[in-house]
Amino acid sequence: MIGTSRSGISRTAERSLLVAPDHAVANMVELLDIEQLDTNLYRGYNESRAVERPALFGGQVAAQALRAAALTVPEDRLPHSLHGYFLRPGRAEHPVILQVARDRDGRSFSARHVVALQRGEVIFSMSASFHQSADGPEFAGDREIASTPPEDLPERAARSPFDTMLRVRPFPPIRPYDADEWPVPARMWARVVGSLPDDPVVHACALTYLSDVGSGFADGTVPGAPRGGPTLDHAVWFHHPIHVDEWVLLDSWPLKAGGARGLYAGSIHDRSGRLGAVLTQEILFRKR
Repeated sequence: MIGTSRSGISRTAERSLLVAPDHAVANMVELLDIEQLDTNLYRGYNESRAVERPALFGGQVAAQALRAAALTVPEDRLPHSLHGYFLRPGRAEHPVILQVARDRDGRSFSARHVVALQRGEVIFSMSASFHQSADGPEFAGDREIASTPPEDLPERAARSPFDTMLRVRPFPPIRPYDADEWPVPARMWARVVGSLPDDPVVHACALTYLSDVGSGFADGTVPGAPRGGPTLDHAVWFHHPIHVDEWVLLDSWPLKAGGARGLYAGSIHDRSGRLGAVLTQEILFRKR
């Protein structure tokens, strides 16, 4: 008989929280195939490239957190928004434990709160909302759609934290990089490496991963502001489901800089111009 700790988690599952991952994942499907340890408790494994850098890529943790939340809601409800805070750096040598709180299930909305833990500490905290699709008025503000197709842009040359998961073709920055600046794109075509299941939740999670790539300050148009920095908080609003294993356009632009922080907005469209998601992100301006 399996005993239970005071937290309500089986002792077997409780011990497993401390087990380092015995494998690394090599593609988006494996990244989102999180393991259920107990009711509302999941474990995600880290990317194969994660060992080459000091901290986990934030998009990985956010995508896995959304996947964990989605596994606890009715199947007819899709993600419509998430709001997350990156509290501590994630470490590649430990798995990511995802604990879901079922805040509310209403007639058409479900609210969830997810904390991502490593070694007993919260590294990421997220609220997510899911909605049952309904008919209503349609409107999307006009933004210029890229006239340069992905086929006319080169692949990203520099190795990056996410190049096992994504193919990225950035647009040239408005202001060229200085020798000591880290190359991050403000505008890019991107797609998941390989193919994904025809599941809108899986594509929303992959889109969440993508939404943390680049920076709205990367074009260098804000004097004195770094091109990028550690993410403090992040929000995504999902609109029309789009396939992230096909080319999508991520476009981001600065909104405000001050107090050693920078806030930017972004949008993700498919090749036809259909709006898939809108995002905002706040970054910390810190010299590398």
